[in-house]
Amino acid sequence: MKHKLYYLLFLVLVSLDQISKQIFMSSYDLGQSVAVNSYLSWTYLQNTGAAFSIMADGGFIQKTFLLSVSVLVSIWVIFWIQRTSSLYLQKLFGQFLLLSGAVGNLIDRAQFGFVVDFIDVHVNGFYWPVFNLADSFIFLGVMLLLFERKSTA
Repeated sequence: MKHKLYYLLFLVLVSLDQISKQIFMSSYDLGQSVAVNSYLSWTYLQNTGAAFSIMADGGFIQKTFLLSVSVLVSIWVIFWIQRTSSLYLQKLFGQFLLLSGAVGNLIDRAQFGFVVDFIDVHVNGFYWPVFNLADSFIFLGVMLLLFERKSTA
């Protein structure tokens, strides 16, 4: 199998994401928020929509659509990874972060019909939408891919 170490990283990241979500689901009441410091709180929410709760009010069709998109994106990223040379470390790392986040949230959607969110960042009264580790992996993966270093060969 091509890129074995990256697939191991993928398994570790998805496991961390799922364990963190299980901790919040079992330890917090829905909507409960605990301040960590003046910039961070743990707030347990269930996001039935896409990023930033877009389409959160939809029903079965919307949930099926989001689940289908998650599956298709994950499959597409796997094919993209398989076509990427091992020489492109930053690109591969970004792809695997993206895949890890997509699959982490896909597992939630398939299992619960919502995504578990719990990281609540706020500064001077500005509150970023609550997110999770999988969302962080997706963001970091996209950033690595956008700012991928160009080969000078």
